[in-house]
Amino acid sequence: MANRERNEDDGKFTEEYPLEDFLDALDELGPSGTTDVSDYVGCDRRTAYLKLQALEDDGEITSRKVGNALLWELDE
Repeated sequence: MANRERNEDDGKFTEEYPLEDFLDALDELGPSGTTDVSDYVGCDRRTAYLKLQALEDDGEITSRKVGNALLWELDE
């Protein structure tokens, strides 16, 4: 965790991959799988999955199963 940036106001670590990055990815890519989103954002697949799941829990995006994969998309 060396070299992680801290927020100047409260000293907490800044979020490396904000949720907005994942919304931007889906806006740019359209409906996409977890791997496509992780590649776009530049994070590992597990991080992307957890962030996408959090966005789905918040009602920002939806997912549907296509074969063995989850397809994520903005909730219009």
